[in-house]
Amino acid sequence: GKVDGYFPPHTPFVCFSGEHLNVKVTLLTVGKDTVYGTGMDNIGTTPASLGTFLALSKSEADGNPVDLLLNAGTCGGFHRKGGSIGDVYLTSGVAHHDRRIPIPGFDVYGTGKLTTLDPTAMAAALGYKVGICTTGNSLDWVEKDDELMKENDASVKDMEAAAIAWICKMHDVPYLGVKVITDIVDGPHATEKEFLENLHSAARSLQGALPKVLEYVTDNNGKE
Repeated sequence: GKVDGYFPPHTPFVCFSGEHLNVKVTLLTVGKDTVYGTGMDNIGTTPASLGTFLALSKSEADGNPVDLLLNAGTCGGFHRKGGSIGDVYLTSGVAHHDRRIPIPGFDVYGTGKLTTLDPTAMAAALGYKVGICTTGNSLDWVEKDDELMKENDASVKDMEAAAIAWICKMHDVPYLGVKVITDIVDGPHATEKEFLENLHSAARSLQGALPKVLEYVTDNNGKE
């Protein structure tokens, strides 16, 4: 159920807690916008990283360190990488494609590549795909973004993963992305139109995938 008081009251984040297969599961959502007065869902790297930091910090302070963080959500996919609408990807790494800092050293920092948990065996067992997730703060993209997404060897594109994985790295918490494709980045249709058309079906697919991932993690804890 919902956990009141988990986050500072002036933040929009919402926490739920329960058990699945005798494993404690804490669910974080980033809530609705109150800063700009839109009431829309918070999206992008800023709320994702702040919410993740607060949640991991509270878990540590409460003496309940997190064993694994699952970043579940939707994403864009790429025809050039074999992606199709509805595909479930388990991510093997993250990077940014819109932090362009063309100064030696800072360019590497801006891209922010991180290798995360190796999900190869899990993906094979569950019938999912594996790939790198590239992150940016825009739903659409420009040509330079696409150039950098190719350099990142991205199979999927989202708006939060690299920021969440960065926080996990700070806290030494294993990270795994579970992403369902709603739109094809290098396809013929407008991203926003395709995203909205496929959002509900992708959400259902994600609801089906997450229990399978949790069951696999529980059954194989310590084996891989």
